[in-house]
Amino acid sequence: MFESFFPKPKLALVAALVWFAVGLAMWFTIAPDLQAWLGMQARPGTPPDDLSYFVTPDNIFFYAYFLTFLISFGVFWTIIGGDHPWKRWSIWGSIYITFFTYFSVDTSVAITYWRGPFYNMIVEALNKPGTVTQAEIYYGAFKFFQIASVSITAAVFTLFFTSHYLFRWRNAMTDYYYDRWNKVRHLEGASQRIQEDTMRFSRTVEGLGTSLIGSFMTLIVYLPLLATLSENVKELPIIGAIPHPLMFAAIFWSIFGTLLMIVAGIKLPGLEFQNQRVEAAYRKELVYGEDAPDRAEPVTVRELFANIRKNNFRMFWHYSYFNFFRYLYLQTDNIFPILILVPSFAAGVITFGAFQQIRDAFGNVTSSFQYLVNSWPTMIELISIYKRLQAFEAAMNDEPLPSLDQKFIESGGEEKV
Repeated sequence: MFESFFPKPKLALVAALVWFAVGLAMWFTIAPDLQAWLGMQARPGTPPDDLSYFVTPDNIFFYAYFLTFLISFGVFWTIIGGDHPWKRWSIWGSIYITFFTYFSVDTSVAITYWRGPFYNMIVEALNKPGTVTQAEIYYGAFKFFQIASVSITAAVFTLFFTSHYLFRWRNAMTDYYYDRWNKVRHLEGASQRIQEDTMRFSRTVEGLGTSLIGSFMTLIVYLPLLATLSENVKELPIIGAIPHPLMFAAIFWSIFGTLLMIVAGIKLPGLEFQNQRVEAAYRKELVYGEDAPDRAEPVTVRELFANIRKNNFRMFWHYSYFNFFRYLYLQTDNIFPILILVPSFAAGVITFGAFQQIRDAFGNVTSSFQYLVNSWPTMIELISIYKRLQAFEAAMNDEPLPSLDQKFIESGGEEKV
């Protein structure tokens, strides 16, 4: 699944983690001195709330720093990758997606900074009629559309490129598996795995992979911002005064939701995988029945469909309580930022604009930490696809097949539930 598209994926993953650790360490040690030496120090005060946000010396320096590390890693990976046929797409495509995913997150930060002055202006206009002109409000809205246009453009190009990138990955997987067709053709649903499972794998990875990178980048960008916004929030309900209360609340709430989803959905990946198998057995028997009169007999078909019904009814039950806890958590998440700010509201220590900034930053941080919560149903599907493709990996490497595939072969092709 990975070697077909990425050259030496295990080594590359270890190298990427080391590269990231070195880059992070240098950012907090050497980079500030280098930034000062280049005369690109950050401007004091709040960052701009318009397009000039993207061309501040601080941002330009970070973009250049980030690109330098990405490109240097790409050169390193290209050298050690040898003559892998897909290395240009996998290496430089990954770098493109990583950088522009970060840039998309940065556009969200720019909108967060825009919220403060704009909503404070709206409150002032409502409380003190005549102090804010219509032109000022329209101009404030125009600033938003300026930033949004950059965000939309970056998102459209990134999604377009990502779709091509993942189709190339599917292309690489298909070529890799079909070159070894004689080793895997005896497996149940082999043709389906090459055609359908590679397609579903690439499409599922498209959503999960980009979301994972986006969540990681959001944490890097928004956690420091949330720490800064915590300066006006002195305490939390029940807990009282603690350092960086907003960060503490975001991390606690996200970990709680993640653990809740793991416990509630622990049985779902296995059931989803089993459902694919019983559906494949039913479909295969019907296909045989198109050509062979002794196949797809009513008794056999009813038995196979009974297996589908039994597994689906089990899934319906387990999904019902999983969805109950999931939706309960997500609905509570809508009001949670307000609840933790009740002491600050009562004390009158934050403005409405600051509240909008806090709510936006808090929501981005918690949604990043809640990656598993938001992506769990899709992850269940990906795990089940991965288990099916595992049989290909085992057959190609002359390793023992997974237990379910062994039972299928031993039974002579009869699906057992």
